Amino acid sequence: MRAITLPLAAIVIGLFMGIDPRSILNNSDEPAVTTAPTNDSAKDTTKDFIETVVGFTEDTWTDIFRREGRQYRPPKLILFTRSVDSACGFGQAAMGPFYCPRDQSVYLDTSFFQELRDRFHAPGDFAQAYVISHEIGHHVQKLLHISDQVEAIQDRSSKTQANAASVRLELQADCFAGVWATNTQKREESQSHGFLETGDIDEALRAASMIGDDKLQMQAQGYIIPESFTHGTADQRMRWFKRGFDNGTIEGCNTFQ
Repeated sequence: MRAITLPLAAIVIGLFMGIDPRSILNNSDEPAVTTAPTNDSAKDTTKDFIETVVGFTEDTWTDIFRREGRQYRPPKLILFTRSVDSACGFGQAAMGPFYCPRDQSVYLDTSFFQELRDRFHAPGDFAQAYVISHEIGHHVQKLLHISDQVEAIQDRSSKTQANAASVRLELQADCFAGVWATNTQKREESQSHGFLETGDIDEALRAASMIGDDKLQMQAQGYIIPESFTHGTADQRMRWFKRGFDNGTIEGCNTFQ
């Protein structure tokens, strides 16, 4: 999503928001992991976990793109705490994870996962993996030129219509997270490796449900304004993640149809 000044509800929603793509794709084929300079170091276990999940996303999306005659170029990964400078603007911990297409990077606040557990009551490793894979989903949208088309629609639309387009984009990123999860499970099973454990999908669905626009607006202001939604309702977010997981294909994630 765009780097804009957000109202209260949207700041909370921003914990799971991407930034609308507005730049050219990275031509580098190699991913990079960078820890931005901060006063607080990320715990090694958190950093290792994030890098492991991102590694799974790279392997799986590379396979999916190859089957469709495409090339997957992984984004860079930037870990930070409190704040970070990006090509999309100044990022703060209140924004949580975000994707910036201008430097082809996924930015992850290393303290966010504690927030996910304590504030949003969505604990578990796979809840965290869902958040990461959602942001990777925005990168996939850019590679497929979907986000460019959405941006063009938003530029000539009313605010309400632009919000509706944003909802469809975000729900598709949720669906792509489901596509990643089920394809990773199949690949690891074929190699006699473990991946998903009992309860993992429930963790992802709970995380998705806790950050629906309707829930966040009700918590923030006591009422909801559907025309201002930018990410979708709790039910929609859960449903599209599950659809991606059940279908397992890019084509099955057409939230714009």
